[in-house]
Parts: sequence; C-alpha cells; structure tokens
Amino acid sequence: MRYRLLLPALVWMLAAGAQAAEPEIVHFPGNSGTLGGELYRPSGEGPFPVLLYNHGSAAGMLNSQAARIIGPLFAARGWVFFMPYRRGQGYSSDAGPYIGDEIRAATARGGMQEGSRTMTRLLSTDHLDDQLAALAWIQSQPYSQGKPVAVAGNSFGGVEAVLGAAKAPYCAAVVASGGAESWSQSPELQEVMKSAARNAASPMMFFQAANDFNLEPSQVLSAERSQAGKTSMVKTYGAFGKNAAEGHSFAYRGAGIWFADVFSFIEQNCK
Repeated sequence: MRYRLLLPALVWMLAAGAQAAEPEIVHFPGNSGTLGGELYRPSGEGPFPVLLYNHGSAAGMLNSQAARIIGPLFAARGWVFFMPYRRGQGYSSDAGPYIGDEIRAATARGGMQEGSRTMTRLLSTDHLDDQLAALAWIQSQPYSQGKPVAVAGNSFGGVEAVLGAAKAPYCAAVVASGGAESWSQSPELQEVMKSAARNAASPMMFFQAANDFNLEPSQVLSAERSQAGKTSMVKTYGAFGKNAAEGHSFAYRGAGIWFADVFSFIEQNCK
C-alpha cells in the first residue's frame, strides 16, 4: 500500500526532472534552543524564492518523508524548499518536549477539553515562535536574501501556515489538511484559526483529498477570508487511498497530483 500511495509523487518527480536527493541539514537559533531543518536548494548561487514548509505532528523523523517527496519538486522549479522542525521533533528533538506527549498528558489530566486547550496554546505560541525563528533565519541566508517567501504545511503544519500568515508577510500560503483531524473536537482551535484566516494578508489556498478526516476546516476558513475581503481558494481532490488516514496523507504523498496546482498558485502570487 505504501508504494502505491507514493507512486504518483515519484512519477511526477521523474516527469519534472527532479531526482530524489538527500536534504541539506541546517541548524538555526530558536527561543527554546537550537532548531534544525531540512533544505533543498536549486542549482546555482541564487538568491532564490523560498517555500517554508511546516510539517505535521508525526513523531521523530517521520516528517522527513514529506520533505523528501516535496522538496526536490520545488528545487527543480527554482525554489528553495525549507522544512524547519519545531521543538520536540526531528532535528529539533532536544529543543523541547514533543507536542503529542504534551497533548496526551493534558488530556489525561483534564480530559478532551484540557487537551484541546493545550494543543491550541502550543500551536499558537511555542510552535508559532519556532516557525517565525525559521523564517528569520532563512531570510538572512545569502542564497535567499531579499527574495519572497511563501508558506505551506500539512495537518498541524497547515494550522501553522494559517497562524504564520497572520504574523508574517508571506507572499502566499498553502494549507493542506490544516486541522482536519482536530477541528471537530477543538472549538478553541477553530476560533484561533478563523481569527488568523481573517487577519492574514497572504493569498491563501486550501486543499484536501475528498476522504480526509474532515473537509470543514478548508471550507470554513476560506469563507472567513472571503467575508473579510481576502484572497482565498479551495480545491478538493478525489479520494486518495482507502481510508481517512490515507486521505490525510495526500498532503504530501499525493504531490504528483496537486503539485502543478499549488505551484501555479504560489508563482501567481509571489512574482
């Protein structure tokens, strides 16, 4: 099943002339300590525009799967792809506790409501701080200095893309399945995301597979933006895989299907 799901992305990489490659591992300062990330750069000295990609909630190094699928696609089209790890995950594992552990501990203490409050607080404070530290660092690098930066992310990273776009002047924001797994159980997260969606100046694209956990976040957040007079679009693709979990993984495993649409949106708004 895993190979079947990865096939569209691999086919697209070959068609685009992108070759699977090892990412460049970088480290940069964060408020809680040294953070790390994975980087793919185009050939040449640049400077190049940047896609800052916010990963999901998977523990350890699992989010590297997303970078290795998506990163070469952007690098092949002349963009730096930068996936910083937030505290407690991947190359930032020593910078703080893993958010999944913190949510589980809060839920054990005070039930779903306490877990929801903790999740929302962490995503909108500590983890947002890590994203903004990554943005400041990548903007200071000679191969990207002075060039536009777009933001994207999947799942928890999709939440971060919305929150980050309300705080930083990203040229575009792409939200893949942002909050889809948590939305219905967290009114706190809903309110924080709706407020950020209304306030973000960045043009915003939302996309999901039809069999993702919940399609409501994309629809609701796009409507919030439309009511606020902000640029927004939603694209729902066909079902991916056989269940909601596989549909949720479309955010990175389905790159061969969505990449052209997403890249067009980013290029259009980041010229």
